[in-house]
Amino acid sequence: MTDRLGHKQTAAMFTLMVLGREVPNKELQEVAGFTLTGKDRTQLNDKRYVTSEKVGRSFVHQLTDRGWAWCEDEIAAKTPPPPRPQSILCSSLYVVLGGVAEFLRRRDLRLADVFDPTSGGVAEAEPEGDLETRIRVAYRELVKEPRGWVGLVDLRPKLGAPTAEVDAVLKRLSLAGKVHLVPEDNRKALTAADHEAAIRIGGEDNHLLSIETL
Repeated sequence: MTDRLGHKQTAAMFTLMVLGREVPNKELQEVAGFTLTGKDRTQLNDKRYVTSEKVGRSFVHQLTDRGWAWCEDEIAAKTPPPPRPQSILCSSLYVVLGGVAEFLRRRDLRLADVFDPTSGGVAEAEPEGDLETRIRVAYRELVKEPRGWVGLVDLRPKLGAPTAEVDAVLKRLSLAGKVHLVPEDNRKALTAADHEAAIRIGGEDNHLLSIETL
């Protein structure tokens, strides 16, 4: 069973999940009919499920990687008990969420693949040729911790794209500061495959990739 949250906290988590970006309290009120304040906010902040930044006189909230993980665990539970007191609508919502979780499991997808943080809502189907999106999806599948490092030797096979095309996109993203590429410190640990998968930037071979914001 996941960490049980109250009704308002659960509603806030799911709303932030669907919007998939920073959400001001004013917008939260317009969309969901409430704001995230007081103990409800501070408890979610303390649990590191949500980050809240004061902008002007109000707060702006966003799910953390830990918060996304909570949402995935909550909807993926076999018999997820809704927060008490339960209502017919609340119970039905969890039935729907359970169906979503089963669909994601069958398709080997994550919630972040459905609710795109860059679009502010439900993600539209990406063109097959959108290599940047495929890089981000592959990174999410491989990374072990938030902003962790992933070897290019593991990333490239998941992309199904020519090396030159992948290199061009990675260089563009690196130049824009959207990804970080670094060499492997332990050169003795590098295999022939690692060397082959490396990307050369500024006269240096880089073997590891990190994406700060997914």
